[in-house]
Order: sequence, then structure tokens, then C-alpha cells
Amino acid sequence: TASAASSSPAKPTRFAAFSGSEVVRAVHAEKDMTVVAAVDPGHAGEDAGQVTGLGNLGITIAPDLETGLANAKVDVVVDFTNPSVIFENARKVVSKGVHMVIGTTGLTAEQREELSEMAAKTGSHILIAPNFCMGAVLLMKVSEEIARYMPDVEIIELHHNHKYDAPSGTAKLTAEKIARARQTAPAEDMTRESLPGVRGGKYEGVTIHSVRLPGYVAHQEVLFGGYGETLTLRHDSLNRQSFMPGVILAVRKVSDHPGLTYGLENYLE
Repeated sequence: TASAASSSPAKPTRFAAFSGSEVVRAVHAEKDMTVVAAVDPGHAGEDAGQVTGLGNLGITIAPDLETGLANAKVDVVVDFTNPSVIFENARKVVSKGVHMVIGTTGLTAEQREELSEMAAKTGSHILIAPNFCMGAVLLMKVSEEIARYMPDVEIIELHHNHKYDAPSGTAKLTAEKIARARQTAPAEDMTRESLPGVRGGKYEGVTIHSVRLPGYVAHQEVLFGGYGETLTLRHDSLNRQSFMPGVILAVRKVSDHPGLTYGLENYLE
């Protein structure tokens, strides 16, 4: 996980990082943000700067989230952990009225609703974004527009083989946007599977294919089919640095968006 805080340019932003060296390095490079805490059970007691290659920052990595939050004044928490712990992490942060930027997928609609209700009571602002890459966010926005006119569509998402979930949160959010935008039903799929699952899985009526292989980072294709034509959109994240501009944008803007927001595109206005 990682935590951060957003404030006016005149006041340095506090940032507590609870995982992800790229997040720590990106925030440390911003003049209006300051790393103030770090949490990582595997590196507890070490200096966060030494672990992330920034030199000595004087920030001792805490063994758990509660200790990290208690040791520093934190304004925003950025979480890039895993689906098994994200909900409890979010509950702990939101219960303290701290803003939160979540890049971990796996939260259910019911869990998002519970966090939204908690945020309304505590004053915490939450952004949940399946993808922080600007290109991926724009791909979703464009897919939503195209789906109004080309309802026949499938999604192929490709990730590294250590990704926890399938399909990806980005693919699911893309499918949700397409499902809402389609004005006519897609053509009937006449194919009959001789091998169960070979046609992928359905989510919100959209077929999604998940690929998990070494060498990939995060990639997605959205394929539209029409009469005598096809249209393909593709986005490729070539390294984890590609997520950082979106993370920085989210940290700066989360304090301006009350309640729970789902999708970074809502911060692009």
C-alpha cells in the first residue's frame, strides 16, 4: 500500500507509502508532496528511502497499516496491495477520515457501497481506479462512445502471470461502460464451444478473454465488429512508471471529490 496527502501548492503534501517503490519515488519527486510514512512487513524497521533507492529519508518502515497511520500525519493513503487485504485496509483508513486512492482491484460492488457509506460519515474521500494509465483511461472513454454505434465487441486483456485476479479490473470497468452505452443488442453468438471456456467469459454481456504470461505488464485490446469492418483499440503499459502520472493526479485531486469515486476518468474534467 501507499499513503499520501493532497493539499494546496503552498503547503507540502504529506505522503505515506505502504508498498510500491515506484509510487514512493514518484511522490518524492513532486515539490508539493512529501513521503511521511511507509508500511511493509517484509522490510519493517528499514529506511523507506534505502529500500526504494532514494537514499536515507529518515522514514522507518512500519510493520502494519495501523502503526504507519499512527506514526505520522497522513492526508491521503494510496493502496497498491492485493485483493485479499484491500477491503480491510480501506475500512481502517476511511474510519479515520483519511482520504484514500485505491489501485488494488477486487472490491465488490457491495464492498464499494459499504465504503461509500463509511466515507459519508467520516468525511473521507475515496478514489477507486482499476487503472491509472492515462492511455488506458482514455481507451475506456473512447470504447464507451464507440459502443453506442458498434455494439458487437469483445475484450482481450493481457497481464503478467503473477496478477491476482482475472479478468482485470480495467477489463471489467470497460465492459460496464460498454454495457451502459450500447443502444442496441449485440448480434447473437452462434458459436458452440467444443472446449468449455474457449470463448472467454461474459461480464455485463461482454465477452472477456484473459491472458496471463511472463513478459507482459498490463495490456488491453477492445475489438469492435461491424458489417464489413472491424475497429481495434489497444493500450500497452510497458512498465510500472506508466501508472505514476495518474497516481499523482489522483493524490492532488482526491480532496476535491467528496464521497467515493469509481474510475480515474472522473478526475479528468
